[in-house]
Amino acid sequence: MSDALDVMRTRTVLRNYAPERVDDTLVDTLLDAMVAAPTASNKQAWSFVVVREPGSVRRLRAFAPGVIGTPALVVVACVDRSRTDRLPGHVSQKIYETSKLCVAMAVENLLLAAHAEGLGGCPVSSFRERQIRGLLGIPDHIEPLLVVPLGYPAEAPTPSDRRDKNEVISNERWGHAPAGTSA
Repeated sequence: MSDALDVMRTRTVLRNYAPERVDDTLVDTLLDAMVAAPTASNKQAWSFVVVREPGSVRRLRAFAPGVIGTPALVVVACVDRSRTDRLPGHVSQKIYETSKLCVAMAVENLLLAAHAEGLGGCPVSSFRERQIRGLLGIPDHIEPLLVVPLGYPAEAPTPSDRRDKNEVISNERWGHAPAGTSA
């Protein structure tokens, strides 16, 4: 199996972080991987706020109950509405919805890169948007979508149970077992 496939198959959620700081060069590498994600129509309708200062991370956690533990840093992943609202109504809405998926793909790239470098994290959607906006000075056209804590694991993470692929994959038509399996 290739290294990339191994990273994808072994990545798991991390919620218990070691107090170790993440080097600036490594953070920059992770962010490069994040913005290399696919983006619909190359709109790149995303924006990110990286929070590293320990006091700022603590304040952000106060408004994001889904952030468990104290991570070394947090990336707030957002949709940039200024890049989706320039088109006619229905097209603008479609691009906006697709851009949310693009933000999620960027976050997945971030999480995979973090795992490849010995870190971990967890995408979090439970946060108080108004307070996060105020804390980080996020303007109205930028919409926070996910809060992503990152850091080194305090202990080896436990992989979560996954559904069997034969339970979730159909072949050619819905309900048809994948090739090489019995129904």
